[in-house]
Amino acid sequence: MVHIIWVGMAAIGIIYAMFNGTIEEVNEVIFESANEAVFLVISLISILVFWLGLMRIAEESGLLNKLADFFKPLITRLFPDIPPNHPAMGYILSNFSANIFGLGNAATPLGIKAMKEMKKLNGDSDEASRSMITLLALNTSSVTLIPTTIIAIRMQYDSTGPTDIVISTIFATMISTIGAILVDRYFYYRRQGRLEYDSTIK
Repeated sequence: MVHIIWVGMAAIGIIYAMFNGTIEEVNEVIFESANEAVFLVISLISILVFWLGLMRIAEESGLLNKLADFFKPLITRLFPDIPPNHPAMGYILSNFSANIFGLGNAATPLGIKAMKEMKKLNGDSDEASRSMITLLALNTSSVTLIPTTIIAIRMQYDSTGPTDIVISTIFATMISTIGAILVDRYFYYRRQGRLEYDSTIK
């Protein structure tokens, strides 16, 4: 669905430029942006490799396991449908740990594996379970304490204080995460209330 939206936006922009007589400027921007994107990605590799290396050291030293144990009581309350020792719980904890350090690329495959395990718990149903919806809501809220990628981008563009956004990021992620949990729980209990009401009528 997202790719259709992006294609639609690009098509509308190009058609508007054709009628507005600015198609040449659009062509220039396309090539300049593509060139800049390539240089940006290459420049980010070293910084991301550094943070991924630290992540690996934290994993080998057992720091991630301690972090996962720290968050486990909270995660088990957020995902009551998942047994505490189920593989899905381990993937969820690892996904959260990677997101906290701003390593979205490392967190994504862990989130996908967690979804696959939760789908098995849901009887391989195509309908998302309560836990799957909760994980999606929390990932959408972007639980991040150290925005590694953003810091790297700010460093690339010669920011005088690339780490100045850490405090505001923590504040923003607290609000977005609490909001995601409240919305998730609101719709869950609302749906439960409807199901109970329908069963009472029947």
